[in-house]
Amino acid sequence: MNEAETSDDPQDTPDAGELAAAETPDTEDDSTETVTEAAAETPAAPAPPPPAPVDENKPASEPQESGKMDWYILKVAFNREDSIADALRKRLKMEGMEEFFGEIVVPTEDVATFTRAGQRRVSKRKLLPGYIMVNMSINDDTWFLVRETNGISDFTGAAGKPMPMETSDIERFITRPSEKEEEEAPIKIGIPFKVGDRVRVKEGNFENQEGDVDAVDEANGRITVIINIFGRSVPMELDHWQVEPL
Repeated sequence: MNEAETSDDPQDTPDAGELAAAETPDTEDDSTETVTEAAAETPAAPAPPPPAPVDENKPASEPQESGKMDWYILKVAFNREDSIADALRKRLKMEGMEEFFGEIVVPTEDVATFTRAGQRRVSKRKLLPGYIMVNMSINDDTWFLVRETNGISDFTGAAGKPMPMETSDIERFITRPSEKEEEEAPIKIGIPFKVGDRVRVKEGNFENQEGDVDAVDEANGRITVIINIFGRSVPMELDHWQVEPL
């Protein structure tokens, strides 16, 4: 055999370094491909929702503040004025809304009455039966509190809108006189008659005579009765207890 044929070409035989490189796996490329595939498979986080549109014309919500107070008239159950006023006072305290309310008033006046024995008694008479008056600031919360109080039906006003009291009415029903004025002012006498009532005289020179009430003097407890005497209408001034209704 020829030596030239049996000997291998050194260029055709791979060395050890090339064999090692061929057998070593390309770990860097595989890992890069794995990370890329994992990233591709992971769903992207949803985008945040867009901010809600802002209405520039809508005022910012703020807590209710106590504003100007006015006097209002409330329609209430008849003959329950005092108890309803007390219930309203208690409720506004429970709700912590004292800052929105002032006085709650049941307007009254002092009236003197006489017993059959002639004893004089002074009592309170309601000026506006079926109504109470409250000094308050109107807002949604105070309006609801008042309307939901048992015994109160509504505010006085037009078209369901509470109407503040006139200054003249405030002076007439609410403004209290000074102590000196109270002492000087005569106490009215409760007279169970009004102009136009038909009455009969119970005692005196005109006993059993009938007539019509022409005037009532509450300060002095007397009434003027028109009595027909000898065909003529004569005004007679009598104490109110000297007559009786027909």
